[in-house]
Amino acid sequence: MKRALRRRVLVTAGTLLVVGLVSAQSHDSAADAVPQPVASSSPAASSTPSSPIAKVISSGDVQPISANPGASNMIPGTGLLGHLIGLDNIPGVRVGGLWIGNADYLFTGGVKPRTWSFNSLLFLNLNIDLEKLAGIPGASMDAELMQFNGEDANGKAGVITAYDGLTGPKPFVRTQLYELWWRQSLFAGKLIIRVGKTTPPADFNNVTRAVPTADISLKVPAVSGLIYTPIFKNPTLIGVMPGYYNTAYGITANYAPSKNFYLTYAIYDGALSRGIQTGLREEPVFDGHYFTIGEAGYAWTLGEHKLIGIVAAGGWAQTGELYAPGTSQNASEGFYTFGSQRLWRRHEGVDNSGISAFFQFGINDSRTMIANEYFGAGFTGFGLLPHRPVDSIGTGLAWSWLNRRYGFRSNEAILQTYYQMHLIGTSFLEPVLSYIPNPGESRGTEGAVAVTAQLTVLF
Repeated sequence: MKRALRRRVLVTAGTLLVVGLVSAQSHDSAADAVPQPVASSSPAASSTPSSPIAKVISSGDVQPISANPGASNMIPGTGLLGHLIGLDNIPGVRVGGLWIGNADYLFTGGVKPRTWSFNSLLFLNLNIDLEKLAGIPGASMDAELMQFNGEDANGKAGVITAYDGLTGPKPFVRTQLYELWWRQSLFAGKLIIRVGKTTPPADFNNVTRAVPTADISLKVPAVSGLIYTPIFKNPTLIGVMPGYYNTAYGITANYAPSKNFYLTYAIYDGALSRGIQTGLREEPVFDGHYFTIGEAGYAWTLGEHKLIGIVAAGGWAQTGELYAPGTSQNASEGFYTFGSQRLWRRHEGVDNSGISAFFQFGINDSRTMIANEYFGAGFTGFGLLPHRPVDSIGTGLAWSWLNRRYGFRSNEAILQTYYQMHLIGTSFLEPVLSYIPNPGESRGTEGAVAVTAQLTVLF
């Protein structure tokens, strides 16, 4: 079984790496074009791509990416796939995706030391701009398929909050409709409504999301390439907030009255709180369990060096009866905040090399969720090595206070560092070192050390 899985991973990796080698330079998976604070209004120099592939991917847009763009971005990939199969001749039609494959080796500690885990994740996305295709102003549609084949890498390490964010709850082999939504832009783009099956972490509590800016020399790419789950979903939201890979049906409204400020509110099918795998369902449950969430954010530039920063805060509520071993409660609520700040610019006015920092915090009143408090922080360096402008290096701490009713330790900390290398075209290789001194599965679980090698190809 493991040998067959490894062969599938290697064959898929080889095929998609060829796609990456053939393609031109790429940017990170396109984020959903919702209103976001804009830290600078400086115009960037524009150019017209000359080659057909350059019309899909611009070499000037090469940026470090998040460790799982499918978890942090609404529209993955570059659109290259649509170009290769000839669909870019149809106005408004974009076909793209991404593939991520990784291998984890648990050196020591945890539950099953000296073991391997292999994971493969594929996203295929179809996005239709209905204004270009059918003349419907401000409207678009999106459908996305996800295929995951993997193993319980986090369970082998005894880590509750997941040092490898690519693998989630069982089943570890799944094919599912990941997204299906209608997006409507209103009032000159200041208000955007999205209805359907979506990925809430792309809109809420997304510390990896870059602050948009028209000035390339100010641009902060994906704030971090850390692979642990808390960088994508605050652990105090695990178990109630839909996301990778359990997306859910709902409605999201995003309002940006100015270039620096935004408000976002949403309500989703909350059946995930009952343990229902909403990602595997093609229809909503809506059985009295609902998840609502709201967030406000503000962006800025500091001083003469124009250091970009953003801070956001949000609150959420889960309705319905919730259960944990030996207890239950009716509904639960929580609060979170996060922010990022560029600390240093290496070549001002030339490129975006430098150092950024981020923080995360969350707390809830739940007696039934796996974590009640969380704090995270980290640093990221961009383009610090000579002649390696697209590479990034980073480190982070994810510290969660766990629910002892499940038999967990009182807390769990993940220390992680990585180096993300841009290989060629749309391919990135990322070695990662993780140290978990106190795996949360139980007080008797020894501290774990794991190494991960991850390959990402956008297309």
